[in-house]
Amino acid sequence: MADEVLRERRGHIDILTINRPEARNAMNRAAALALSEFLDEAEADDNVWVVILTGAGDKAFSAGMDLKAFATGEFPITDKGFGGLTQRKFSKPLIAAVNGSALAGGFEMMLSCDMVVASEDAKFGIPEAKRGLIAGAGGLIRLPKRVPIAIGLEMALTGDPIDAHRAAALGLVNTVVPATEVLAAAISLAERIAANAPLAVRRSKEVMVKSADLAEDDAWAANNAAFSEIGSSADALEGARAFAEKRLPNWQGK
Repeated sequence: MADEVLRERRGHIDILTINRPEARNAMNRAAALALSEFLDEAEADDNVWVVILTGAGDKAFSAGMDLKAFATGEFPITDKGFGGLTQRKFSKPLIAAVNGSALAGGFEMMLSCDMVVASEDAKFGIPEAKRGLIAGAGGLIRLPKRVPIAIGLEMALTGDPIDAHRAAALGLVNTVVPATEVLAAAISLAERIAANAPLAVRRSKEVMVKSADLAEDDAWAANNAAFSEIGSSADALEGARAFAEKRLPNWQGK
């Protein structure tokens, strides 16, 4: 495994770090393949309940595509999209810990995550129009689902970035913290999630994400199917027993 992406396990949490600070964590082919492989492994590992994605250093989460690598014919794209992430259907909670700028493909990778913890000096944007391009890794698809269409158009058509506090006000970011606290805050959020039943967490994410694109009757069908499955799970019984016995539950993910 290339060292362009590092992996650390803390309990049921995987921390994946894009490790190219000298290039502002821009994605080359090796980084995309490494990140994709780690995400595949996290998806398949029943002991991984939450994943955090961050960047090394304090300058950038990711500046997007490594243009120097691109100029030599490298494309940081896999069958799961840009960076091995942007076209991936990932069942487990994925938190972006944004330590600096998240621009272009880096912003689109952030939009592929479920929740965002950002440093106070973080910047977000899709500047491709300034280069004669369009954001091609999902930014034009996901951004108008996360913010009002006028704001999405402003960001796409001007190419100008927004700061962390505006991103939080728009709902793009869950929490803004000092730069030195970004990873710790992301881990704290992940631990709060990992304290809950993993199967219930995954099905809750599945229903909420799926329902955004469904008619209400179809959304109810998806909700009811998930509720029926979870209601008959071993973890649901364990949760009730733990509550009655005034103890912490022992989740099995079953």
